[in-house]
Amino acid sequence: MKIIVCIKQVPSRDSLLRIDASAKWIQEADLAYEINEPDAYALEEGLQLKEKHGGEVVVVCAGPARAAQTIREALAKGADRAIHVEEESLRDVDSLGVARLLANALRPETPDLVLTGLQSDDIGYGQTGVILAELLGLPHATIIMSVEKQDGRIRVKRELENGWFQHVDMPLPALLTIQSGINKLRYATLMGIKRAKTKELKRLTPADLGSHSTGAPSVQLARVYLPERTKRTQLFEGQPREVAAKLVEKLKFEARVI
Repeated sequence: MKIIVCIKQVPSRDSLLRIDASAKWIQEADLAYEINEPDAYALEEGLQLKEKHGGEVVVVCAGPARAAQTIREALAKGADRAIHVEEESLRDVDSLGVARLLANALRPETPDLVLTGLQSDDIGYGQTGVILAELLGLPHATIIMSVEKQDGRIRVKRELENGWFQHVDMPLPALLTIQSGINKLRYATLMGIKRAKTKELKRLTPADLGSHSTGAPSVQLARVYLPERTKRTQLFEGQPREVAAKLVEKLKFEARVI
Protein backbone atom coordinates (compact mmCIF):
# COMPACT_ATOMS: atom_id res chain seq x y z
CA MET A 1 0.00 0.00 0.00
CA LYS A 2 1.59 3.25 -1.14
CA ILE A 3 0.52 6.22 0.97
CA ILE A 4 1.31 9.81 -0.01
CA VAL A 5 1.21 12.39 2.77
CA CYS A 6 1.21 16.07 1.78
CA ILE A 7 2.77 18.36 4.39
CA LYS A 8 3.42 22.07 4.70
CA GLN A 9 5.90 24.11 6.71
CA VAL A 10 4.29 26.99 8.61
CA PRO A 11 5.43 29.57 11.20
CA SER A 12 5.64 28.18 14.71
CA ARG A 13 2.54 28.81 16.79
CA ASP A 14 4.73 30.50 19.43
CA SER A 15 6.17 33.01 16.94
CA LEU A 16 5.63 36.73 17.38
CA LEU A 17 3.98 37.83 14.14
CA ARG A 18 4.54 41.25 12.56
CA ILE A 19 3.06 42.61 9.35
CA ASP A 20 5.65 43.34 6.63
CA ALA A 21 5.99 46.59 4.71
CA SER A 22 3.74 45.44 1.85
CA ALA A 23 0.89 44.76 4.32
CA LYS A 24 0.25 41.56 2.35
CA TRP A 25 2.12 39.09 4.55
CA ILE A 26 4.12 38.76 7.76
CA GLN A 27 7.81 39.41 8.37
CA GLU A 28 9.58 36.09 7.90
CA ALA A 29 13.19 36.98 8.78
CA ASP A 30 13.16 36.00 12.45
CA LEU A 31 10.43 33.36 12.45
CA ALA A 32 10.80 29.75 13.58
CA TYR A 33 9.05 27.14 11.46
CA GLU A 34 7.43 23.76 12.05
CA ILE A 35 5.21 21.21 10.35
CA ASN A 36 1.59 22.24 9.94
CA GLU A 37 -0.25 20.57 12.84
CA PRO A 38 -3.11 18.97 10.83
CA ASP A 39 -0.46 17.60 8.43
CA ALA A 40 1.38 16.07 11.39
CA TYR A 41 -1.78 14.10 12.20
CA ALA A 42 -2.08 13.06 8.54
CA LEU A 43 1.52 11.80 8.70
CA GLU A 44 0.81 9.88 11.91
CA GLU A 45 -2.25 8.22 10.35
CA GLY A 46 -0.19 7.26 7.30
CA LEU A 47 2.54 5.74 9.46
CA GLN A 48 0.03 3.74 11.49
CA LEU A 49 -1.66 2.40 8.35
CA LYS A 50 1.76 1.35 7.03
CA GLU A 51 2.57 -0.43 10.30
CA LYS A 52 -0.72 -2.36 10.11
CA HIS A 53 -0.84 -3.17 6.39
CA GLY A 54 2.70 -2.73 5.05
CA GLY A 55 3.82 -0.65 2.08
CA GLU A 56 5.52 2.73 2.15
CA VAL A 57 4.83 6.31 3.16
CA VAL A 58 6.03 9.05 0.81
CA VAL A 59 6.02 12.68 1.99
CA VAL A 60 5.40 15.47 -0.55
CA CYS A 61 6.00 19.11 0.34
CA ALA A 62 5.92 22.32 -1.72
CA GLY A 63 7.90 25.19 -0.25
CA PRO A 64 11.23 27.03 -0.04
CA ALA A 65 14.60 25.42 0.72
CA ARG A 66 14.06 25.80 4.49
CA ALA A 67 11.15 23.34 4.25
CA ALA A 68 13.75 20.57 3.93
CA GLN A 69 14.10 20.68 7.72
CA THR A 70 10.42 19.83 8.16
CA ILE A 71 10.67 17.11 5.52
CA ARG A 72 13.63 15.53 7.36
CA GLU A 73 11.55 15.56 10.53
CA ALA A 74 8.83 13.57 8.73
CA LEU A 75 11.47 11.11 7.50
CA ALA A 76 12.83 10.80 11.04
CA LYS A 77 9.37 9.85 12.31
CA GLY A 78 9.16 6.98 9.86
CA ALA A 79 8.33 8.14 6.31
CA ASP A 80 10.29 6.11 3.74
CA ARG A 81 11.18 8.86 1.27
CA ALA A 82 10.19 12.38 0.30
CA ILE A 83 9.60 14.70 -2.64
CA HIS A 84 10.34 18.40 -2.21
CA VAL A 85 8.91 20.82 -4.78
CA GLU A 86 11.19 23.79 -4.22
CA GLU A 87 9.36 27.07 -4.65
CA GLU A 88 10.93 29.97 -2.76
CA SER A 89 7.73 31.96 -2.50
CA LEU A 90 4.24 30.51 -2.45
CA ARG A 91 2.84 33.84 -1.27
CA ASP A 92 1.30 34.63 -4.66
CA VAL A 93 0.17 31.06 -5.35
CA ASP A 94 -3.40 30.21 -4.39
CA SER A 95 -4.78 26.84 -3.30
CA LEU A 96 -5.37 25.78 -6.89
CA GLY A 97 -1.78 26.59 -7.82
CA VAL A 98 -0.37 24.64 -4.86
CA ALA A 99 -2.64 21.69 -5.66
CA ARG A 100 -1.40 21.72 -9.26
CA LEU A 101 2.20 21.56 -8.07
CA LEU A 102 1.43 18.68 -5.71
CA ALA A 103 -0.66 16.84 -8.32
CA ASN A 104 2.10 17.00 -10.93
CA ALA A 105 4.65 15.83 -8.37
CA LEU A 106 2.74 12.83 -7.05
CA ARG A 107 0.86 11.71 -10.18
CA PRO A 108 3.76 9.49 -11.35
CA GLU A 109 3.72 7.77 -7.96
CA THR A 110 0.25 6.23 -8.57
CA PRO A 111 -0.58 6.12 -4.82
CA ASP A 112 -3.23 3.95 -3.21
CA LEU A 113 -4.07 6.63 -0.64
CA VAL A 114 -3.32 10.35 -0.39
CA LEU A 115 -3.55 12.06 3.01
CA THR A 116 -3.49 15.79 3.76
CA GLY A 117 -4.25 17.87 6.81
CA LEU A 118 -7.70 19.39 7.03
CA GLN A 119 -6.29 22.91 6.64
CA SER A 120 -3.13 24.93 7.17
CA ASP A 121 -2.39 26.85 10.35
CA ASP A 122 -1.19 29.95 8.47
CA ILE A 123 -3.85 30.55 5.78
CA GLY A 124 -6.56 28.10 6.81
CA TYR A 125 -8.44 27.91 3.52
CA GLY A 126 -9.02 24.15 3.86
CA GLN A 127 -9.15 23.83 0.05
CA THR A 128 -5.86 22.31 -1.13
CA GLY A 129 -6.75 18.71 -0.28
CA VAL A 130 -10.12 18.63 -2.03
CA ILE A 131 -8.78 20.50 -5.09
CA LEU A 132 -5.92 18.00 -5.27
CA ALA A 133 -8.44 15.15 -5.26
CA GLU A 134 -10.30 16.76 -8.16
CA LEU A 135 -7.11 17.23 -10.18
CA LEU A 136 -6.13 13.60 -9.62
CA GLY A 137 -9.64 12.31 -10.30
CA LEU A 138 -9.83 10.61 -6.88
CA PRO A 139 -12.83 10.13 -4.59
CA HIS A 140 -12.30 12.08 -1.38
CA ALA A 141 -13.68 12.64 2.11
CA THR A 142 -12.92 15.39 4.61
CA ILE A 143 -12.63 15.84 8.40
CA ILE A 144 -11.56 12.22 8.89
CA MET A 145 -11.38 10.85 12.43
CA SER A 146 -10.49 7.20 11.67
CA VAL A 147 -9.52 5.01 8.70
CA GLU A 148 -10.10 1.27 8.43
CA LYS A 149 -8.63 -0.60 5.46
CA GLN A 150 -10.72 -3.39 3.96
CA ASP A 151 -10.31 -5.54 0.81
CA GLY A 152 -9.55 -2.94 -1.85
CA ARG A 153 -11.58 -0.36 0.05
CA ILE A 154 -11.50 1.82 3.13
CA ARG A 155 -14.12 2.75 5.71
CA VAL A 156 -13.73 6.21 7.20
CA LYS A 157 -15.33 8.11 10.05
CA ARG A 158 -16.12 11.76 9.37
CA GLU A 159 -16.74 14.39 12.02
CA LEU A 160 -19.92 16.38 11.51
CA GLU A 161 -21.50 19.08 13.67
CA ASN A 162 -22.95 18.87 17.19
CA GLY A 163 -21.22 15.60 18.06
CA TRP A 164 -22.49 13.68 15.02
CA PHE A 165 -20.34 11.40 12.87
CA GLN A 166 -20.69 9.81 9.45
CA HIS A 167 -19.24 6.46 8.32
CA VAL A 168 -18.42 6.19 4.61
CA ASP A 169 -17.19 3.23 2.52
CA MET A 170 -14.83 4.33 -0.25
CA PRO A 171 -12.91 2.63 -3.06
CA LEU A 172 -9.15 2.92 -3.44
CA PRO A 173 -7.29 4.92 -4.54
CA ALA A 174 -8.73 7.86 -2.60
CA LEU A 175 -7.79 11.12 -0.88
CA LEU A 176 -8.61 12.02 2.73
CA THR A 177 -8.17 15.25 4.68
CA ILE A 178 -7.36 14.43 8.30
CA GLN A 179 -8.75 16.16 11.37
CA SER A 180 -6.36 17.17 14.16
CA GLY A 181 -6.48 14.91 17.19
CA ILE A 182 -7.16 11.70 15.26
CA ASN A 183 -4.15 10.03 16.94
CA LYS A 184 -1.42 10.73 19.44
CA LEU A 185 1.58 12.17 17.64
CA ARG A 186 4.90 10.34 17.91
CA TYR A 187 8.31 11.89 18.45
CA ALA A 188 11.30 11.23 16.23
CA THR A 189 13.76 8.85 17.89
CA LEU A 190 17.53 9.29 17.79
CA MET A 191 17.79 6.27 15.49
CA GLY A 192 15.06 7.74 13.28
CA ILE A 193 16.95 11.04 13.02
CA LYS A 194 20.10 9.18 11.95
CA ARG A 195 18.22 7.10 9.37
CA ALA A 196 16.53 10.19 7.94
CA LYS A 197 19.90 11.44 6.70
CA THR A 198 20.21 8.44 4.39
CA LYS A 199 16.63 8.36 3.08
CA GLU A 200 15.80 9.56 -0.42
CA LEU A 201 14.80 13.22 -0.75
CA LYS A 202 13.93 14.02 -4.35
CA ARG A 203 14.02 17.71 -5.24
CA LEU A 204 11.91 19.14 -8.04
CA THR A 205 11.23 22.65 -9.30
CA PRO A 206 8.04 24.01 -10.88
CA ALA A 207 9.94 23.98 -14.19
CA ASP A 208 10.49 20.23 -13.79
CA LEU A 209 6.73 19.81 -13.41
CA GLY A 210 5.82 21.88 -16.46
CA SER A 211 5.84 25.57 -17.25
CA HIS A 212 2.15 25.92 -16.35
CA SER A 213 2.21 24.00 -13.07
CA THR A 214 0.56 26.72 -11.02
CA GLY A 215 -1.16 29.00 -13.52
CA ALA A 216 -2.45 32.49 -12.80
CA PRO A 217 -3.94 32.77 -9.29
CA SER A 218 -7.72 32.97 -9.15
CA VAL A 219 -7.61 34.30 -5.56
CA GLN A 220 -5.34 37.09 -4.34
CA LEU A 221 -4.56 38.14 -0.80
CA ALA A 222 -5.21 41.87 -0.69
CA ARG A 223 -4.18 42.82 2.84
CA VAL A 224 -3.05 41.33 6.13
CA TYR A 225 -3.82 43.30 9.29
CA LEU A 226 -4.18 42.88 13.02
CA PRO A 227 -7.74 42.83 14.39
CA GLU A 228 -8.83 46.03 16.04
CA ARG A 229 -9.11 45.86 19.80
CA THR A 230 -12.25 47.40 21.20
CA LYS A 231 -13.69 47.51 24.70
CA ARG A 232 -17.37 47.60 25.43
CA THR A 233 -19.37 47.35 28.62
CA GLN A 234 -22.87 45.95 28.55
CA LEU A 235 -25.17 46.01 31.58
CA PHE A 236 -28.01 43.52 32.02
CA GLU A 237 -31.13 44.50 33.91
CA GLY A 238 -33.84 42.28 35.35
CA GLN A 239 -34.19 39.37 37.73
CA PRO A 240 -31.04 37.34 38.57
CA ARG A 241 -32.29 34.29 36.63
CA GLU A 242 -33.00 36.38 33.54
CA VAL A 243 -29.65 38.19 33.78
CA ALA A 244 -27.81 34.87 34.15
CA ALA A 245 -29.54 33.46 31.05
CA LYS A 246 -28.62 36.54 29.00
CA LEU A 247 -25.01 36.37 30.19
CA VAL A 248 -24.69 32.68 29.26
CA GLU A 249 -26.13 33.40 25.82
CA LYS A 250 -23.60 36.19 25.22
CA LEU A 251 -20.66 34.08 26.41
CA LYS A 252 -21.75 31.16 24.26
CA PHE A 253 -22.74 32.77 20.97
CA GLU A 254 -20.80 36.06 20.89
CA ALA A 255 -17.68 35.60 23.02
CA ARG A 256 -17.63 31.82 22.22
CA VAL A 257 -15.85 30.97 25.45
CA ILE A 258 -18.30 28.32 26.69
